[in-house]
Amino acid sequence: MTYANQTRREFLATSGALAALTAVPKVAVSATNPLNELSAAEAVAAIRRGDLSAESYARALLDRCGQLKDLNAFISLNQDAVLEAARKIDQQRNGGKPLGVLAGLPIPLKDSIGTTSLPTTCGTRSLRSFRLKEDAAVWSRLSQAGAILLGKNNLHEMSLGWTSANQVYGPVRNPYDPTCIPGGSSGGTAVAVSARMAPAGIGEDTNGSIRVPAAMCGITGLRPTHGRYPGAGVMPLAPSLDTVGPMARRISDLCLFDSVVTGDPIVTSPMDLTEVRFGVSREHYFTNLDAGVQRVMDTVLSRLREAGAVIVEAEIPDLGALVGKVTVAIVYYEARRSISRFLAEQDAPIDFAGLVSQLSPEIRKQVEEWVVEGAPNEISEQAYQDAIQKYRPALQETWRNYFSEHRVRAVISPVVRMPAPRLPQSLTSPGFDVEINGSVVPARVAFARNIAPSSSAGLPSVVLPAGMTSGLPVGIELDGPALSDRDLLSLALAVERVVDLNPAPTL
Repeated sequence: MTYANQTRREFLATSGALAALTAVPKVAVSATNPLNELSAAEAVAAIRRGDLSAESYARALLDRCGQLKDLNAFISLNQDAVLEAARKIDQQRNGGKPLGVLAGLPIPLKDSIGTTSLPTTCGTRSLRSFRLKEDAAVWSRLSQAGAILLGKNNLHEMSLGWTSANQVYGPVRNPYDPTCIPGGSSGGTAVAVSARMAPAGIGEDTNGSIRVPAAMCGITGLRPTHGRYPGAGVMPLAPSLDTVGPMARRISDLCLFDSVVTGDPIVTSPMDLTEVRFGVSREHYFTNLDAGVQRVMDTVLSRLREAGAVIVEAEIPDLGALVGKVTVAIVYYEARRSISRFLAEQDAPIDFAGLVSQLSPEIRKQVEEWVVEGAPNEISEQAYQDAIQKYRPALQETWRNYFSEHRVRAVISPVVRMPAPRLPQSLTSPGFDVEINGSVVPARVAFARNIAPSSSAGLPSVVLPAGMTSGLPVGIELDGPALSDRDLLSLALAVERVVDLNPAPTL
């Protein structure tokens, strides 16, 4: 956002964010605390003060990207342009010109978020050279605040999965164990942030695509209330559920990005946990957890009680049944229509049928079974209208009643039932099963059960790391009422103080 065209609200938000950056303490950089360990707020504060040049910071991140290229986090890097943009930031600062809130901060985008400077592949073969007419609205807001496009991240092809085992650009690998998946579909963004290639990035979440990889890579992530962030210029999957959102290593960086994107005042104060009520719906969220995940959750709940919080054990009625009538119907009905429209509006080199014909086997099978016209499992108009007009409103009402009746600030749960599983041996299968406590569980159940209720209702969710099991991160999720995003971030700042901080991946 440039100073010349800011509204009063945006000006006040910018002023608040700049004041918060002024208060960020100086961090000593050393061999044990290199530049790539800086948070986003620490980096932009240091660049603003002149303690760090934007160019040297950009070089450090680019070097890290090169060193860890085998993790396959990026589809494209913007190396020369990054350095050129960083030098311009240094020149502006040295010349006494005002700097944007994110000036000099290189960040990556999930490669479904459109940019004019780099292709937007959505992880698929036919869009390898596809460039949008205009930058996505979310990137436009960040770049106007001084952010630099570091590159575009690898992802699960067409965002249709949770593994990021991409068959076209290669599988993304978990930095804690490269034989394991990073989660998806925003897997490359999560890996880039976790592996210290970038302090933060922007992902996209239709049904867990920010939260699952954030949890499996030991970072934080925000899925904002549906509609609160702009979605223009992003390859859609299901517009009724889609939203972009920030991913970072610290909650404070989510707060910074949230302020820049929305123009709302930045959240800086942790909520007082004394007597804050957390809802726990064990039947839906805690059934058949991996033993290590269960141990982490028990520890988290115990520490929250010790901090003065109240844990309210109360089930959310009919949750699974309602979600089952909402999510699949909306995603698979809207996918063909929204993608076709997007490709036409952006003058893409291919239409939907052509795109499908070039999809990788796993994704093509899924699309041909559920999405294409006349598919065996095609969602009917009636099923879709029931999902939109009947079952989703009922789900939203169920959530509102739960928050009101039990007076809870947020529902707390594990993001997924298990830590990151190993990469599937065959990337061409339509899916794979996960073993939890000796039982085989379909991947769609293992990944989607806990993240679907809030996204299907359009609620805000914050994910943060809370411990480790078998050398892999475990993430927890906080789901709040619609439009409670800023309260939820304040709550997450407080929870972050009482849970275990994950060690950085050893690479």
